[in-house]
Amino acid sequence: MLYPTSLENKLGFDSIRERLKEACVSPLGQDYVEKIRFTDNAQLIDKLLRQTTEFKQIVQYEPDFPNSNYIDVRAHLSRARVEGLALTEAEFFDLKLALRTVQECLRFLSRHSDARQADSKRDETGNFPFLRELAGPISLDKKLTDSLERVIDDRGNVRDSASPELASIRRRIIGEQANLRKRLDSILRQARQAGWIPDDLSLTVRGGRLVIPIAAEHKRKIKGFIHDESQTGQTVFLEPAEVFDANNEIRELEYEERREIYRILLALTDQIRPHLDDLRKAVNFLAQIDFIRAKAKLAVQLDASMPKLVERPLVNWTNARHPLLYLSFVKQGKTVVPLQVRLDEKARILIISGPNAGGKSVALKTIGLLQYMLQCGLLVPMDDFSEMGVFQNLFIDIGDEQSLENDLSTYSSHLTSMKQFLIGANKRTLFLIDEFGTGTEPGLGGAIAESILEDLAKSGAYGVINTHYTNLKVMADKTPGLVNGAMRFDGEHLEPLYQLEIGRPGSSFAFEIAQKIGLPKGVIDRAKEKLGTQQVNFEKLLKELDIEKRVFSEKNLEISINQRKLAQQLAEYTALKTRLDNEQKKIVNDAKLKAKTLVQEANQRIENTIREIKENKAERTATKQVRQELERFEQKELKPEPVLVETPKPLEDEFENDNGAIAVGSYVRIAGQNAIGEVISLRGKDAEIRIGDLKSTVKLNRLEKVSRKTFKDATEVRDDRPRSQGVDMNEKMQNFSFNLDIRGKRGEEALGEVDRFFDDALMLGYPELRIVHGKGDGILRTLVRNHLRGYKQVARMEDEHADRGGAGVTIVKMK
Repeated sequence: MLYPTSLENKLGFDSIRERLKEACVSPLGQDYVEKIRFTDNAQLIDKLLRQTTEFKQIVQYEPDFPNSNYIDVRAHLSRARVEGLALTEAEFFDLKLALRTVQECLRFLSRHSDARQADSKRDETGNFPFLRELAGPISLDKKLTDSLERVIDDRGNVRDSASPELASIRRRIIGEQANLRKRLDSILRQARQAGWIPDDLSLTVRGGRLVIPIAAEHKRKIKGFIHDESQTGQTVFLEPAEVFDANNEIRELEYEERREIYRILLALTDQIRPHLDDLRKAVNFLAQIDFIRAKAKLAVQLDASMPKLVERPLVNWTNARHPLLYLSFVKQGKTVVPLQVRLDEKARILIISGPNAGGKSVALKTIGLLQYMLQCGLLVPMDDFSEMGVFQNLFIDIGDEQSLENDLSTYSSHLTSMKQFLIGANKRTLFLIDEFGTGTEPGLGGAIAESILEDLAKSGAYGVINTHYTNLKVMADKTPGLVNGAMRFDGEHLEPLYQLEIGRPGSSFAFEIAQKIGLPKGVIDRAKEKLGTQQVNFEKLLKELDIEKRVFSEKNLEISINQRKLAQQLAEYTALKTRLDNEQKKIVNDAKLKAKTLVQEANQRIENTIREIKENKAERTATKQVRQELERFEQKELKPEPVLVETPKPLEDEFENDNGAIAVGSYVRIAGQNAIGEVISLRGKDAEIRIGDLKSTVKLNRLEKVSRKTFKDATEVRDDRPRSQGVDMNEKMQNFSFNLDIRGKRGEEALGEVDRFFDDALMLGYPELRIVHGKGDGILRTLVRNHLRGYKQVARMEDEHADRGGAGVTIVKMK
């Protein structure tokens, strides 16, 4: 069900229809454009989308697909049903061209199907299965198409070979015309010699008969019949009497030719009459091809794609763009800010708030138009991994339906729409409401809007609502199934950013806009007092929450990156340990195997030695020789190999040079400070150092390596001083805030706060700091930034985002 009946006009789908008609090449496709209807049949939608997706590939990558002669011959086929009626040459020519286009389309799809079967590894997208399914029922009788080709030539005339009689008649006509022309050329030449005809005139035809032009004053000098004269009357066109019979003969032959052609066309019409149903299917196929190609062309223009289609209600879109706005911006060289939106069972109704002209209505129309396009079988401009559900009902309340005839005001028209919404809403309904509750007294309108929203939420429907009412924002925050959304706004320059952010309500920026316009400050202050602190604090809280959300999202991103690095290092360590254990086991096993071999060989040699001694009966020389061989074997095979052990350099020598890599035991200094400590341990890019009794974790890139002598000198000096007390780093980290507010402080006091804040941040290793000094005349901001430039640890300073304070806040990036 669609509501209201003017839904297409309100969403802009009527413009989409017009663009589709312009993309069609014939009335065949344009008729299908008029038949586009909204459907909730998921299988049909999927089929239509896949057909368009396949044709989009053809439009982009297959230039040889036929793109001409999509001729509407439906009227010709209707005339052919009448018995005894013959189609004309022009009508048969149209039919011939249309059927030829159908055959070329079928051959294209068949050729790609054959290529697919020949190459099983080819991508399925080149197979065009859904377009081939569309072409499946089409069958053309080859005898019929051959007859058309045999009878009608490529200029739309009946061929000479269509029948022997026609060929004979045309040969006779050609012969008679040649004889006639010879006789007239002779007469024309004589008349020109006599001066009756100017040299620049030649034979011509009048009333289907060859004539000669002659000057009007000499027309009596040649006997004949005058058929015409020039506009000036100075020249007449005369048929000489001596060629009357020849011209008559030619005319009679032409009548015979015409009768023979009619007989041929009548026979051909009788031949196609039994095939009219098949021909209508073929023409309908041509119409569908034209229509689908128009949808594909529009998809290419919109950079549209086919999202993931689900049969349940769901909106999960990424980089969705309003089609008409996208086409307009492309011409102007601009870029559309894409929309990210999700509606599911947990968050079915989105309440969008924000200032006027901030893009709320555009976002609402984008959602409505894209959903309507999808359920009409059109590809939509969003990322192809987006998910789009199917809705049974689509209700919109955009603009108003004021009517003098029906005595409807703006608010009455809105309430009439709400009544229809409440009656028809169910779990498969998508409703869109622009400026919910406006048109009456705000307090009453807000209360009625809240009650209507409660019933819509109970119905299980999905929807998007634009509003300025605070009570609806609060309700969305407390009610399951509802979620707040805000159109982002540059609070400093008071310019919309057109970005939808889901999860928090938006401010209307009424006071800020009034201030920029130039409304007196006293008027704005009194308005704030009349509004009350609760509402003002609510708007202020929205801004502060936005700042905190950004900061913590960046911290979460940094933590997640570190966790991934840690997991990667742990995996590498585990793999290395496993490899080392396996190598150790292999070495031990090889050693055992070699030892076993050596023992066996040694035992064998000992037995051989004993045997030889016995055989030689313990002769002194032989025994001595045998013993020497055994000793040589022992020295060669059983002598242990020396193990080379590298002797480490003394610490004094190793660390005399402070340019080496930092390792455990190195002496280091924190860049920009005088304190020197010793590295206790290393963890990735961090080092734990000990400075006196204080332990701290510092980034390696902030440490400078020093020599042992430098460390001793610093230690001796330090020992003469009172020992510093220990610092609880855990407690300091818990109590530290990266956000410093120095608004209202004097310059000297503010700089002292900044120094203490900066020292703590350096100790804890914070990469980014935030100092709130306010805008005012910019004096405190300049003072703070000039002071921070004296710190070598500061990489750069920049203004906060416009939504979170702009020039009133300085972001400090550390090295």
